[in-house]
Amino acid sequence: MTRISEFQEQHAKRLVDSFKMVTGKDLIKAEKGKSFGLQLFEAPFVVVSHNGGDDPVLNYGNLTALNLWEMAWKDFTKTPSRKTAEPEFRDDRAAMLDQAKEKGYFDNYTGIRISSSGKRFLIQKAIIWTVPPVVGSDDLDAHKKGQAATFSSWAYL
Repeated sequence: MTRISEFQEQHAKRLVDSFKMVTGKDLIKAEKGKSFGLQLFEAPFVVVSHNGGDDPVLNYGNLTALNLWEMAWKDFTKTPSRKTAEPEFRDDRAAMLDQAKEKGYFDNYTGIRISSSGKRFLIQKAIIWTVPPVVGSDDLDAHKKGQAATFSSWAYL
């Protein structure tokens, strides 16, 4: 059985709550006897988030995301989120993130991403949303609004 840390459990709740708040939709449906953290981590769709730093760093990726980007949790959560896209696609990615920040979320995003081994893939119908800051964290970047994304459609290029 997968073990979920206290951070993963609390962050999953923040992701689920903030997604509902900005989109009016449920990210996941509560399953009896299963925590939000475990449900989100084992979901068959991608969920990722980054902190609110000037060069945001990924701070969450569920198992589907870790497999897609071919990274372990400890490496994924040290990666600047801009590095999930190739350099030539980073300006478009940044513009979309700015729009999501202004509106609270951005729906139906399509873009090209790259895994740690160089595999390129097209993500489709992604939803990007704003995640509230973490109160009381020692991480100063966590005191700023972060962003998260979810998608269930991708194709290798």
